[in-house]
Amino acid sequence: MIRYEDRMARGLASVINLLDPDVIVMGGGVSNIARLYREVPLRLGQYVFSDTVSTPIVPAATAIQAACAGRPGLATASLNTHRRNEPELE
Repeated sequence: MIRYEDRMARGLASVINLLDPDVIVMGGGVSNIARLYREVPLRLGQYVFSDTVSTPIVPAATAIQAACAGRPGLATASLNTHRRNEPELE
């Protein structure tokens, strides 16, 4: 788990360095690992190009439920777009 936390800190530090977000929202199954909210922020300082890191990392409000609900909608939207681009059969 320590290796994963370090890799996540490196990845999120890249996001912070490039985009300077106000907050990082974790979703999906990762958002259920409480330890990440404790350990990853402690490691960010090693990788962020700043003296301090004030970007909070928080779980998504709807977590996994939103991902499960969003996937069918995304698939439907993709299918509808594909159908609109097909030539009409006469």
